[in-house]
Amino acid sequence: MLRIAKLALAALAVLLSQAGLAQDAYPSRPVRIVVPYQPGGSTYIIARSVSAKLTDSLGQTFLVENRPGASGNLALETVAKAPADGYTLLVGNVSTNAINETTFAHTLQIKPSRDFVGIAKLIEIPHIIAATANFPASNVAELVAAAKKDPGKINYASAGLGSYPHLDMERLQRAGDFKLTHIPYKGGAGQMIPALISGETPVAFLNLASTLPHVRSGRLKAIATTAPSRLPELPNVPTMAEQGFAGIGTNAWQGMFAPAATPKPVVDKLYRAVAAVLTNPEMKENLAKQMMSVELSKSPQEFTDLVRRETQTWADFLREAKIRIE
Repeated sequence: MLRIAKLALAALAVLLSQAGLAQDAYPSRPVRIVVPYQPGGSTYIIARSVSAKLTDSLGQTFLVENRPGASGNLALETVAKAPADGYTLLVGNVSTNAINETTFAHTLQIKPSRDFVGIAKLIEIPHIIAATANFPASNVAELVAAAKKDPGKINYASAGLGSYPHLDMERLQRAGDFKLTHIPYKGGAGQMIPALISGETPVAFLNLASTLPHVRSGRLKAIATTAPSRLPELPNVPTMAEQGFAGIGTNAWQGMFAPAATPKPVVDKLYRAVAAVLTNPEMKENLAKQMMSVELSKSPQEFTDLVRRETQTWADFLREAKIRIE
């Protein structure tokens, strides 16, 4: 029996050694980074920026794969059910990884707070209320007045049912006692922006990274910012607080995730590689030009804990507001 036990321990040691070597060698083949939206939005932009640098630093190709659909749930389920080996990752945001767990609790086949581990918080982005260039309202008060004049006649865009652009506009409607018609776009900003420019959905909460070039060109206009103070890029655009709606507008982040059972050495290696990418001065400057502020988490655990707290905060709000996605 003693001999058998010694042989078993030796075999286990070999297996653990091989596993350690495999993790040290990670990545040994291409890695895919799944994005829940079509190309064009901030989630796609940061995923592409980081993946290109990871390809250089880790010696394997990091491929961005767009999997839009079901308000980001298609991408969530794809990654959560993938092998937990570090070769399928997700770049998600507050909508997909903190809000969807509650709004789609009856249909979502996974539970993001349980089935994902955070690798790193990547960026935060200021938001605006964007409007079609010829939209008659130029501030929030005029938007409220126009909506009250013709209840439900003005459409607003979102990145999908339960996304933060949807919920932020719901909060604004409740605060201002008016009604708009919600038009969700499964492709995120990549679909929302053309709809705004054409006037199909003339107003929306959108991140400035996706909209600033269109505001500068005159194709869109900003009627409010959700930042705590006026933005240098839009000095003439008042904040939501200045316009009487303090606290409305989400602190939107983008982050990288892996399936929950991914080995810690792989998660830690990815974190170190991502941290090296995001702390590079040239990368930070390039992202800043696109209105993306690098907000790197101190560790994978810190980011995982942040997402779980925000998941609970959004769950409390959604229950209080009695918002449920059927």
